[in-house]
Amino acid sequence: MTIGNNPPKKERKSKRIKPVDENAPLLPKRQEDVGFDEFNGASFTGAVFNLSTTIVGAGIMALPATMKVLGLVLGVALIIFMAFLTEASIELLLRFSRAGKSASYGGLMGDAFGKTGRILLQVAVLINNIGVMCCLEHLQVELTMQVCLKGGLENTGGTPVPLFFLSQHSFVFSPLACFKRIDSLSYTSALSVALAVVFLVITVGITIVKLLNGSIAMPRLMPDVTDLTSFWKLFTTVPVLVTAFICHYNVHSIDNELEDSTQIKPVVRTALALCSSVYIMTSIFGFLLFGDGTLDDVLANFDMDLGIPYSSLLNDAVRVSYAAHLMLVFPIVFFPLRLNLDGLLFPSARPFHQANMRFALITIGLIATIFLGANFIPSIWDAFQFTGATAAVCLGFIFPASLTLRDRHNIATRRDKILCVFMIVLAVFSNAVAIYSDAYALIKRNPSHRE
Repeated sequence: MTIGNNPPKKERKSKRIKPVDENAPLLPKRQEDVGFDEFNGASFTGAVFNLSTTIVGAGIMALPATMKVLGLVLGVALIIFMAFLTEASIELLLRFSRAGKSASYGGLMGDAFGKTGRILLQVAVLINNIGVMCCLEHLQVELTMQVCLKGGLENTGGTPVPLFFLSQHSFVFSPLACFKRIDSLSYTSALSVALAVVFLVITVGITIVKLLNGSIAMPRLMPDVTDLTSFWKLFTTVPVLVTAFICHYNVHSIDNELEDSTQIKPVVRTALALCSSVYIMTSIFGFLLFGDGTLDDVLANFDMDLGIPYSSLLNDAVRVSYAAHLMLVFPIVFFPLRLNLDGLLFPSARPFHQANMRFALITIGLIATIFLGANFIPSIWDAFQFTGATAAVCLGFIFPASLTLRDRHNIATRRDKILCVFMIVLAVFSNAVAIYSDAYALIKRNPSHRE
């Protein structure tokens, strides 16, 4: 069964009139037990922006550094390859969802592996999304502090920065977190994508100016492998590329709200094409601009003099636009986090959209947890590089591949199963590389602290 053979939208609406169980969509198109509200389904454009914002987050900043290791040709080729692999894994999720009449990722895992499968999925979403949002918040703190310090706020004792984040949570995160439909975030998602494009346009503009000045050297097209160490370093880019397109935890929510459910496949392809274009352009021009001086987080390169007029102003524009982009990524990642936490804690409770008190308490608790984690834990990066990367590849590749190999409905082809074995091997390998490289970095760093 393919995505094109999905049941018509009328059948999906009639399903929502029935009592909602754990496999049903979070947000039926009704407020009470009878009648529908004014919501008639999400648009194609809104769905594309929501899925694109789910994909593009802080990870985009690590891609230029992968070009430094892999070279432009191999690096761009791998970005395209991972986009196609992600599209294949999402297609498998949706195909098995149709076969099992599952309207959520958790319901699909429960259909294949029982209660244990559903809980594993929910825990993976919690680990991944809390880690992602803490990193987003942490990065915003750094960007805001840099801009505030440059603006002369360093003599105020640091007060404006925490006040800024409290106001940000009160007036930006909290209102956006109160939406009960993911389609309600389509406008902020569109703005988030636009801000990422602003960052890209500034980077491209600076690079073109420096190319015309003759101050940019020829970039490396292929990896520079001279010994075993440099060969091993190539594989450290795998976790970055594998997790660059993880968006699977929002696909069902977006699909459930589409006005025309047969559009989900074009939505996925359009979002992946858009994000791949942004990734490729950012990787190429970021590496062109900074060359071998490209840092693991290319945003850190925008602390230096760019060698062109208005360098300081352009640096601040990059920081501000990207900080605003990250701020608007937060609610789209928060949405499935709250949904899965509720499903984990209250699997038999009444529908989430009808329980306002439960909805409010879970929302407030999660926002407070993320705020504390991002601002008061000394170093969140090392912890979430272990947990986040592991959970992300489970969500994106291991779980979809396992569902296919389980094949409860006997719809998987031989080609599907071969592809799924490859996805599991790739995911396990990327996890092993990530854990090894992070552990090695920690061990190497500790002796210097003792000295």
